Amino acid sequence: MNPAPFKFIISSLLLCLLITRPNESMGQKNITTRIIAHRGAWKNTGVPENSIASLKHAIRLNCWGSEFDVHISSDSVPFVLHDHTIQGIHIEKTTAAELSKIKLSNGEPLPTLESYLKAGKSQNITRLILEIKSSSISRERSLALTKKCVEMVHKLNVAFMTEYIAFDFDVCKKVKELDPSATVSYLEGDKSPDEIKKAGLDGLDYHYSVFQQHEDWLKISKKKKLITNVWTVNEEEMMRWFIDRTVNFITTNEPEKLIELMK
Repeated sequence: MNPAPFKFIISSLLLCLLITRPNESMGQKNITTRIIAHRGAWKNTGVPENSIASLKHAIRLNCWGSEFDVHISSDSVPFVLHDHTIQGIHIEKTTAAELSKIKLSNGEPLPTLESYLKAGKSQNITRLILEIKSSSISRERSLALTKKCVEMVHKLNVAFMTEYIAFDFDVCKKVKELDPSATVSYLEGDKSPDEIKKAGLDGLDYHYSVFQQHEDWLKISKKKKLITNVWTVNEEEMMRWFIDRTVNFITTNEPEKLIELMK
């Protein structure tokens, strides 16, 4: 067996055990909550968000995961970027050849999903949290991007270290249809744990305000063995609030701060 997938399988089994651990006070080291770098580790490193450099910084920090966003070009090539546009250029209305000419502020080219996954594949520390962005053109293009992402993940043999998130509920369900073994969490925040479980998804990845409004969803999710992830938590007080409630994952622009807090 390839040692890298084996290490991820072992850590995933450990996580399943940790999800059911009872709450611990902040006076003891909490080993339940894990850290996901939001768009990589960029805020305190001086590199662009969603760049391969930001992914590498997240890996150096030993973050459990590094989140990144994916859009699709006009000729169906997935690129890594949060917004629909960059430097005044609309991703979905531009060819891959033209998008490949774009340079980020650190000089690296706008990464394709393929190049980003290859960079992530070179290590066995940090999982790749792939957000499939909703198309600004049509639902059909969102689903087409979904298929491209799943295909690329399997082509590069990184399914064992890749998880999927999306705001579009149909996209989440499509990932599961294409790869029933994939770990998929929903982002929008308008579905209860019961609805997530019924849809066959794996978790709730909601804005912190949703979980604060529906604190019982954290407890219900644990009972239903659903993953809980909260975004984007940057303040120490808020980090402590979710650590105390043993949320499984905190997605943050401040992974360094959270690392210090978790020591």
